[in-house]
Amino acid sequence: MDVKSKLSEILGAENFSDDPVQLQIYATDFSYTPAGAANYVAKPANSEQVSEVIKVCNENSIPVVPCSSKVHFFGATIPKEGGLVLDLSRMDKVLEIDRDNRRVRFEAGVTWDKLTKELGKEGYRVIMPLTPPAERSVLTDFLEREEPTNQVYDYGEPLQAMEVVWPTGEIFRMGSASVNGYPDSPSKGGNPSGPGLDFYRFFQCAQGTMGVVTWTNLKIESIPKIDKVLFAPINDLNKAMDFLYRILPRRIGQEVLLLNQVDLAAILAEEWPGDFEKLKAALPPWTLILVISGLLRRSEEKLAYEENFLAEVLKNEFTDLRLGENLPGFPGLRGKLLPILRNPWPANVPHWKNRVKGACQSIFFHSRPIKAQYFVTKVQEIAARYGYPASDIGIYIQPLEHNRACRPEFTFFYNPADEAEKANIRALYKDAATVLLKEGAVFTRPYGDLAPIVYERAASYASHLKRLKKVFDPNNIMNPSNLCF
Repeated sequence: MDVKSKLSEILGAENFSDDPVQLQIYATDFSYTPAGAANYVAKPANSEQVSEVIKVCNENSIPVVPCSSKVHFFGATIPKEGGLVLDLSRMDKVLEIDRDNRRVRFEAGVTWDKLTKELGKEGYRVIMPLTPPAERSVLTDFLEREEPTNQVYDYGEPLQAMEVVWPTGEIFRMGSASVNGYPDSPSKGGNPSGPGLDFYRFFQCAQGTMGVVTWTNLKIESIPKIDKVLFAPINDLNKAMDFLYRILPRRIGQEVLLLNQVDLAAILAEEWPGDFEKLKAALPPWTLILVISGLLRRSEEKLAYEENFLAEVLKNEFTDLRLGENLPGFPGLRGKLLPILRNPWPANVPHWKNRVKGACQSIFFHSRPIKAQYFVTKVQEIAARYGYPASDIGIYIQPLEHNRACRPEFTFFYNPADEAEKANIRALYKDAATVLLKEGAVFTRPYGDLAPIVYERAASYASHLKRLKKVFDPNNIMNPSNLCF
């Protein structure tokens, strides 16, 4: 029996295809990565089918590209060596909501839209990154370590026990999901490390090169009883960082982020392009957004403590900082912004990053907050060399772990139909990555053109990764030509 017949038998004819029209869906994404052509697409319904498909591919050295989302920005799911796209969108069940342990177990194809609605019915929410697309896989974003807007340390590692399929086809459970009797075991899968040696970090930021995660457990949190959204117009980024250094280690705030006028205008604009241009011109250079919340227990007291602390700090140490419930000149913004921060971006509206010019390329990394302004200046200088105006760069700075670190993100918007503009953005991106790496930027998620730049500087690490990859994926079938593989 040939490969096509085997795969069709495993999945059913309706869930396996080599039709070029169907394959074209997976050939591109929202990045500038060149199109790639797969040979097949498979849509399994459960872990057993995933295992059988991977076994066939491993036996025949067919590349496998795992894919669980409809929206991709980084080129990681574009087939670069042909092979089979493993589309996990049929695996979209929310398997369990555990109120006692504040966790949810769900499959790889569950989208942000579905999970937020299911949890909302029970009074819970996921601590989410900034405006994830509604049709994007929740599991994908957390495997790729998308930083949440909530900077509280406790929420920084929400992934817990999971089930994976190794590149050889073996089904393997990690963490406390590996104990006998799961999911009815006492720990309920709440410990990602589990008994003995574990491998769950192999899959984080691996871009599908180490295997396939079929389901996971994720921490959830109660929907706050009280929220108050505070804004501060910022002209001096260093001053804003000093303020965050002062308040965040005292566990003040839930969602905390800094957006420049370009990104905030793109997020808030309703009518395009008129609203965007007006907002961009009227907004301050930076806006600090700080959400303070009261959860289920003693919510009023918690909110009062945070408000009193903020008032004292502002009065005695930051007298020129204006932090309030309204951003001057934008009445009603507080009622509009919190739902944006706590919900995915609607599926029926183009994502704000693509609304500006049709496509974008973002460069992001980890840094010390004290260097944020330095990196902003450096990126603006590099962009100027490529004729890209500093006033058109979208910038988002996400404090991490009570401002121990931060994640600056610079977004360059471009017209995807203009090949010259696309080539210019690509050159700008590569140049910026090279310079920023030398200046101390820490790139934890090297996609596409960034990967060789990063791994060239870490030759020993890349060598060890390749040895490790050979152990688990001897035929190198899992998403080849990504990272250093």
